[in-house]
Amino acid sequence: MHKKSIRLSGHNTSLALENEFWESLEVIAASQNMTLVNFIAYQDCHRKDVNLASHLRVYALNYYKNLAQ
Repeated sequence: MHKKSIRLSGHNTSLALENEFWESLEVIAASQNMTLVNFIAYQDCHRKDVNLASHLRVYALNYYKNLAQ
């Protein structure tokens, strides 16, 4: 588990994710021509009623599931 601090909507936020998820999110963000912070900020604005870390894990899982199909 690795914790990173990022600034979202003007507030500092800490996210704790496994290294594999951080690496996956970097790849996904780059594939969308976004920085990791911009990608996370976008996802933060578009998530439903789940915490951000859970949302990002599920997003990464679905991203790679869709690639495999």
